Amino acid sequence: MNDEILDIASDNQAPMRSGFVALIGAPNAGKSTLLNRLVGAKVSIVTHKVQTTRSIIRGILTSGRSQVVFLDTPGIFKPRRRLDRAMVTSAWGGAREADVVALLIDVGRGLTGDAERIVEQLAGFKGRIVLLLNKVDTVPAEKLLALSAEINEKVEFEATFMLSALKGSGCDDFAKWLEAEMPVGHWFYPEDQL
Repeated sequence: MNDEILDIASDNQAPMRSGFVALIGAPNAGKSTLLNRLVGAKVSIVTHKVQTTRSIIRGILTSGRSQVVFLDTPGIFKPRRRLDRAMVTSAWGGAREADVVALLIDVGRGLTGDAERIVEQLAGFKGRIVLLLNKVDTVPAEKLLALSAEINEKVEFEATFMLSALKGSGCDDFAKWLEAEMPVGHWFYPEDQL
């Protein structure tokens, strides 16, 4: 750890916190858009084309006494080729290594197909998991509440957030929650790194 980071720790009474958060979900659930929104810069490619993110991309949010390292994982889907299997394996590997796993669900698509398979796999997951219902500005509130209840019956999530990664609503609440929930420890990266 460099001296600059250690000096920051002695300047304030609150402990330094740092940890990893894996963003997982079906292709085009909004993981890369959310990452870019949270770190305040374009660090991950965003496109409507599926499987654009083929390996884990890191984005760093440093705020106050906390540093959150986001792992933007490839979309999880039913693999058909060797490259597909490698991307899905990479995504689940990122989830196993993270302090918190954040499952993004596109509320317009709901709990179908790939999203349903991911939820089934998370049912036995041993670790901290939060649910992010994304694109909430596209569906009525009653649909959101029903979808939230349905997914929370299947997996024990630590928290559920309703947000729009594209428009930013709910993203600050999620970021503040993470900042407080990261393990106590020194930062992994310099303060100005994204």
